[in-house]
Amino acid sequence: MILTSDYDYDLPQELIAQTPLANRSASRLMVLNREKKTIEHKCFSDILDYLTDNDVLVLNDTKVIPARLYGHKEDTNALIEILLLKDLGDNVWETLAKPQRKVKLDTIISFGDGRLKAKCIAKEDMGICRFKLIYDGILVEILDSLGEMPLPPYIHQKLDDKDRYQTVYAKNPGSAAAPTAGLHFTNDLIEKIKNKGVEIIYVTLHVGLGTFRPVDEDDLTNHKMHSEYYEISKYSAERLNLAKKNGKRIIAVGTTSTRTLESAYDNGFKECCANTSIFIYPGYKFKAIDAQITNFHLPKSTLIMLVSAFAGREFILNAYNEAVKEKYRFFSFGDAMFIE
Repeated sequence: MILTSDYDYDLPQELIAQTPLANRSASRLMVLNREKKTIEHKCFSDILDYLTDNDVLVLNDTKVIPARLYGHKEDTNALIEILLLKDLGDNVWETLAKPQRKVKLDTIISFGDGRLKAKCIAKEDMGICRFKLIYDGILVEILDSLGEMPLPPYIHQKLDDKDRYQTVYAKNPGSAAAPTAGLHFTNDLIEKIKNKGVEIIYVTLHVGLGTFRPVDEDDLTNHKMHSEYYEISKYSAERLNLAKKNGKRIIAVGTTSTRTLESAYDNGFKECCANTSIFIYPGYKFKAIDAQITNFHLPKSTLIMLVSAFAGREFILNAYNEAVKEKYRFFSFGDAMFIE
């Protein structure tokens, strides 16, 4: 039995970042050395000092869609909120609906005076509903005009520029949340990293319920991860395999890139499009990555368990307590950590 409560820590509410910094790469950077058990306090742009031409940086190029929709039931006019989680094909989406008790099979919800409609075709465990979307035109354009960026519930301030909840290299639409470790990179910083001889490789994981659902089980080994869709191109797989062969250091930017690489690695990387429900917690043996860049995560979350598996629970919790003491900014718009 591994206790979920072993991954708790005290966090003052005022340290939860409500807005992004004006300059993405001006965030603070805590550098953890797993071997020496040292902690350094830097600025994110200092990441350049820790990278060499023997490194490969792996970025998740998913793009957040305006996935939060507010509509009304056609029969009762009751207000319903839907969060689009996963495109299942044929205009069927896995969603979270609130309040779910008001949604029945065949319930039709109308958004934007009927420009978009959603018919409930299934209700599942964990509060999930499947909806068939009904519309004319291009869904991405409709969502751009009707949907809102799905900011996490701990962010209470309105986001003035929705692109700030998007990485500068976001390319493939499909996420219900941003891969937040990537939010610290600017185009200028990426160019400087490339100029140091660091290779940058892109993978895609569409962030959904698996990443941000809380762990409700007392024994974390009973927690069931929800599956998320990921892709690795033939080119990326070939470059990653070459990097492995040449003994290069593979650095995952974010827990989503980490989960993608660890899911896809089986005596090498292959081109793939698949779903992963991998749950990484202490005891897991990493096969694909050598270092990672990540943000500071929620207490008792699967993400703090993942970084604890990588660096050790005590070392991570000590680092988190140090971050609280030093008044780092936490969560999605917060500061970063480099674990090498």
